[in-house]
Amino acid sequence: MNVICSELYETQLKEILETIIVNENYQTAKKFKLYLDTIILNIPTKAKKYKNSIYFDNNNIKDIEYEDYLIPFILDDENKIYTILGIVKK
Repeated sequence: MNVICSELYETQLKEILETIIVNENYQTAKKFKLYLDTIILNIPTKAKKYKNSIYFDNNNIKDIEYEDYLIPFILDDENKIYTILGIVKK
């Protein structure tokens, strides 16, 4: 199973990390990113535990909740790909 991050996700994450660095510090941003990466790497083994997305009417799109953020991702079981769609504040 492959996990792919969309360009939108990458852009949104960069903005979030920059905000954390400005408001708190670099170490907090690094910790946030490291834990988020761990969650994303574990999606293939835990995808079924996540709730259906509140933003999409599709059973193949799930939401990961992390701190104050929702990270929607889509399951493509046929091609064995998980795509991270974005990251938004709850």
